[in-house]
Order: sequence, then C-alpha cells, then structure tokens
Amino acid sequence: MAAFFPQILWLHIGCVIASGSLFFTRGTMMLAGSPMANHRAWRYLSYVIDTMLLVAALLLVWIIHQYPFVQAWLTVKVVMLVIYIVLGVFALRRGRTRAQRAVFFVAAIAVFLFIVSVARTQSPLGFLGAWF
Repeated sequence: MAAFFPQILWLHIGCVIASGSLFFTRGTMMLAGSPMANHRAWRYLSYVIDTMLLVAALLLVWIIHQYPFVQAWLTVKVVMLVIYIVLGVFALRRGRTRAQRAVFFVAAIAVFLFIVSVARTQSPLGFLGAWF
C-alpha cells in the first residue's frame, strides 16, 4: 500500500480542494439567496467528495503510521474538522437568519483554511506557528 502513497496523497489533496470549493460555492449561493445552494445534487456531490476525502485520509494515516490523538497536528485536524462540519451545517441549513448564516460561513472558511495550514506545516499551530 505504501507504493501508492503519492497517488493517495494527491487524491486527498484534490478532494480537499473540491470539498472546499464546493462549500464555498454553496455558501456564496446561500448568501445570494439562491435556493439552489441546498439542491439535492450539490448535497450528494458533497457526500461523494467527502467520503473519498475520508477514505484517502484513513489510508494515509495507515501508511505513514501517524495517528490522531497520538500526533498533535493530526489531533488538531480532527478536532477542527468537527468544528468545521458543525459551522458548515449552521451556515448552509440551520442558521436562522441570513446574517447568522453569513457569520457561520465566514467562520467555517476560516477553520477550513486553518486545517489546511495545519496539514501543510504538520504543526498543531498551523500558520500561527510562525508567530509563536
């Protein structure tokens, strides 16, 4: 399985880009008041992308033998992922007003970018590590 590490890594990175782009697109549509933001096709596409992302992540964890709750940077990624999911749900569906949804959307994007910075630096501080 280790022989496929580069391909799995690129699949994971591609899914991160696709997932983030789809969330950004849906959030932008939601802010514009489009009912298409929560169309069934977008939701199912999101499920497919996020499932592939999760499978690739689990394969990478298995290949590199670094595990959440053992490695601090992976623990931060998992915790921040849960926060990102909750913020995303409130941004796209559960927020009561457009203003609330906008705040949740911006917060979710910020958390997404922080997760990416943690992955890139392999540090629990992500981009903040440059300042601390």
